[in-house]
Amino acid sequence: MKPQNITILGATGSIGVSTLDVVRRHPERYRVFALCAHSQVEKLFDQCQEFRPSFAVVRDALLADQLSTLCRAAGLKTEVRFGLEALAEMSSAPEVDSVMAAIVGAAGLEPTLAAARAGKKIMLANKEVLVMAGELFMHAVREHGATLLPVDSEHNAIFQALPADFSRGLSACGVRRILLTASGGPFRTKALDELDQVTPEAACAHPNWVMGRKISVDSASMMNKGLEVIEAHWLFAAPPEQIQIVVHPQSVIHSAVEYNDGSVLAQMGNPDMRTPIAYALAYPQRIDSGVEALDLFKIARLDFYPPDFERFPCLRLAYDALGQGGTAPAILNAANEVAVAAFLDRQLPFLGIPRLIETVHNTMPAGPEGSLADVLAADAEARRIAQHLITDQRFA
Repeated sequence: MKPQNITILGATGSIGVSTLDVVRRHPERYRVFALCAHSQVEKLFDQCQEFRPSFAVVRDALLADQLSTLCRAAGLKTEVRFGLEALAEMSSAPEVDSVMAAIVGAAGLEPTLAAARAGKKIMLANKEVLVMAGELFMHAVREHGATLLPVDSEHNAIFQALPADFSRGLSACGVRRILLTASGGPFRTKALDELDQVTPEAACAHPNWVMGRKISVDSASMMNKGLEVIEAHWLFAAPPEQIQIVVHPQSVIHSAVEYNDGSVLAQMGNPDMRTPIAYALAYPQRIDSGVEALDLFKIARLDFYPPDFERFPCLRLAYDALGQGGTAPAILNAANEVAVAAFLDRQLPFLGIPRLIETVHNTMPAGPEGSLADVLAADAEARRIAQHLITDQRFA
């Protein structure tokens, strides 16, 4: 069997590290073609030493020089590139079979779109691609014959539970609704009047998952789930009314699909991202992921609650943006990225995140998602407005 050549966008992040762990277990099946990271040169160098990729990509020329020096000293033949254009090249190179799209935030949009236009197998862990440019991206996937496999644990679970012909419409294939589970994050039961005093450290302490700081804050505000609603809409051609959020603190049921006959098919497993990563890597086969088997007797109970839109206003903002359409989700995402960064830098209180997003949304009208340029322009303007509001200390 010929090894599958893989480019990993976001190699030093949690998804990238987990992907490499699965690849490490199956050296006969996978070869790393390119490792792409933002700025963690030492960590990326260690990965290059182990996996010997043909290429490595970092943010800028200075970092590329640092990594090149390390690689030459170690006798590695890895060629080092830098910048957005290099990311797109590594995603669309003829040698590449599949791309793990795990760059956090809007930065992952262009290289992932390049992979779609090159007809690659895309393992999508970057939800912002679909949030910002869902219509454009899905059109590129269909037009160029790319294969799209969701890696988010929830969307991967839904993909496993849906019928193979779901693309013709959920109702047409007997699906009543999608049940999108959410842990509720670290503040699910915290007193509402205490939320504005929570620290970045508390927000990043997720009870079930080990994730990066940005996505951990998104989970704490439940914006992560709001973005996943938008993602599910595009992935599964699901109208908002057929996507139900279910708060499930144990994170054992990763999501479920309810059918017209009353059946509910759910995918279960320990909360470990290596499970959906392994599923996407080997699809339609299944391989060892290194994840410990689920012990139902140890779990003992599973709890479910409706979402609290008062506690988590980011959920309402996400549904509103999806309903508005056009560039509204891109504006939502951009404002959220700026707000989360400000919160992590202690420039903004926790509840300032939804307040800032809503103000940006009310200040900036959404336009049509006509082209990638339209999306990127909306993203840039929303960031400018959000940053201006923070600088003016409107949300301190």
